Amino acid sequence: MDWGAIVAYWPFVLGLMVTGLFSGIFAGLLGIGGGAIIVPALSSALAWLGFQSDVTMHVAVGTSLAIIIPTGIMSARAHFVRGALDIATLKLWVPFIVAGTLIGGVMAGYFSGDALRIVFAVMAFVIAINIVFSFQTRLMGHLHGSKTTNRVSAFVVGYISALMGIGGGSLSVPTMVAFGAPIHRAVGTSAALGVAIAISGAIGYVLSGWDVAGVPPLSLGYINLVALVLVAVLAAICAPIGAALAHRLDQQTLKYVFAAFLTFVGLNMLWKVFAG
Repeated sequence: MDWGAIVAYWPFVLGLMVTGLFSGIFAGLLGIGGGAIIVPALSSALAWLGFQSDVTMHVAVGTSLAIIIPTGIMSARAHFVRGALDIATLKLWVPFIVAGTLIGGVMAGYFSGDALRIVFAVMAFVIAINIVFSFQTRLMGHLHGSKTTNRVSAFVVGYISALMGIGGGSLSVPTMVAFGAPIHRAVGTSAALGVAIAISGAIGYVLSGWDVAGVPPLSLGYINLVALVLVAVLAAICAPIGAALAHRLDQQTLKYVFAAFLTFVGLNMLWKVFAG
């Protein structure tokens, strides 16, 4: 047994465990799947281990979506107990969000790693700006009664979420709020929608990465099973903690902190693209 190799992997393992802890808390806290934390952390860890840049981003995004499945289930269950799930919205959104995510996951195989980084960065900036200035409410608030608008929004949220490796909460929560939903109900419903996004998106990444060479060992398509287990277990355990905190803390302050974090992550992604 090569103990030196095992010791060398411990920083990677510990990093994944910390990622799971924080992504789980933020999943419950803000109704997000945790992908905004998981994707940059996992892509950096895989790059540190020497994997190619195109592969690292795809594996990070695909694995992030798979990790969001148990996290989203735990978070949604915690919000359901508190009566914060809108069943009517779920029935309206789920078929279209699944279609968008599945298509996005399959199409991701045709994007380069840098293209996915640019998509992630641009959308991170858009989400951060919307958190601070709430422009989506002004643009879409008058459309809240339109089922067609809801269905189109669900498809777009699913498609973009698949390319970013997120549970869609950063997109679906402000959209539902713009349509008139109370913030706590939007957060709870978004957690449940994240499960649909994660399952369909993960299937897409398994299919698009099935015959790709150079993926890390113990991977199923673009989903790395080691990272999946390490991060998912801690994230699922910590998601209810975040859900409990969401009903106690000042949401406005949390939004600004998350906006600042997204801006930093977006800048870091662009730096990797243009600085090599």
